[in-house]
Amino acid sequence: MGPRLETVAMGNRTKPPAGLADVSPRGARLWWIASAWGPGLLVMLADTDAGNVVTAAQGGARWGHRLLPLILALAPLLYMIQELTVRLGVFTGRGHCELIRERFGIGWALLSLLGLLVATMDSLVTEFTGVAGVGELYGLPRSLTLPLAASALLAIVASGAHRRAKRAAIAMGLFLLPFLAIGWIVRPDFKALTAELIDLPLGDHEFIYMVAAIIGMTFNPWMVFYQQSAIAEKKVRPWEYQVARWDTAAGAVLTQLPSAAVLIAMAATRVSGTPANLSSIGEISGALSSVLGDSAGRIAFGMGVLGGSLAAALVSSLALAWGLGEIVGYGRSLQHSRLTKWFYCVFAFSVMSAAALVWSVRSLVWLNITAQVINAFMLPMVIGFLLALAAADAVPKPKRVQGRYLQLIIALSVAISSIGLFAAIVGLF
Repeated sequence: MGPRLETVAMGNRTKPPAGLADVSPRGARLWWIASAWGPGLLVMLADTDAGNVVTAAQGGARWGHRLLPLILALAPLLYMIQELTVRLGVFTGRGHCELIRERFGIGWALLSLLGLLVATMDSLVTEFTGVAGVGELYGLPRSLTLPLAASALLAIVASGAHRRAKRAAIAMGLFLLPFLAIGWIVRPDFKALTAELIDLPLGDHEFIYMVAAIIGMTFNPWMVFYQQSAIAEKKVRPWEYQVARWDTAAGAVLTQLPSAAVLIAMAATRVSGTPANLSSIGEISGALSSVLGDSAGRIAFGMGVLGGSLAAALVSSLALAWGLGEIVGYGRSLQHSRLTKWFYCVFAFSVMSAAALVWSVRSLVWLNITAQVINAFMLPMVIGFLLALAAADAVPKPKRVQGRYLQLIIALSVAISSIGLFAAIVGLF
């Protein structure tokens, strides 16, 4: 049997490409899968960036396995949230900012764009901390690595070479997968894990602050903007919706497992004498070195962090470019000269400001964690817009989020957003 086609009435968007019926059933299924695969996996891999690695590592080094259940428990909600962007992108053909502007007006669209700008700036700070940390691991000063990274990022964005660069960054990011093997090899003693979970330091503001950081590292706001716009840009059709969901589900698991493995690895080395608080990003490579050897561990860690950082920087910057184009009515394009000028000015300022901040701050670990906490502050606004759009009549009724599933997403989103806000505020004092 060939692929099951969706029958939602959306004009030409319900019709499969001419000639697909003439392809063998196996060939048709492979085409169906390949045509919709990509945006969900890409955005999730980009989410496994320096921010995730450093935050999870600090959580494991300082608190053992106590934050592990939270990382794993967030995976289903991460899928639910990002799956909403798939619905909106597929069944409306609109990007996130574009749809907000269309449904709620320019004022709310500008507010969402401001949030995207903050999220992009926040992401750039995170990625530059990764670059600086890996550089320091090899004895290279920030005054050298940060200008080089900023120049390379500006050159890639200005040249329009996002697609090729993202592929290279993702390939580099796969170097973090050895953490999965380490997490399996040093898997926690479940008796010790149970004892730690019973002994949660809920009165410790530093622990509460880490809870907010874990939530913020999981739900990067630019992920929502990018995936919906990427789905619309790719013109994923209704009959490809199921594959796009699989793509997103695989990505949600893939982005949380390395973070969990990093935490497990650092919790294990903590027993062997790792400082309670990481003093540098380079210390994380020791977990890899214990299995791969010192040289191989450093290379795998450096390539993985740099790849994840580059992918996240490019994806978030592309989300900002698309959002700006959607707001002013030019779609997902930077071809208009005035739009191009504004975008590059804003982006260049963001890149240089982020690099300068990272250069001036002594503790890269806590700067990284603070960047994740900022994401937790932004979460209610981002999810609020997303739920309002997904439940609106812009989506055909059979595919609209409604009933018990809508109630479940709202309940979980309110719970996680409230916990994130509470933990962020309490952790600050």
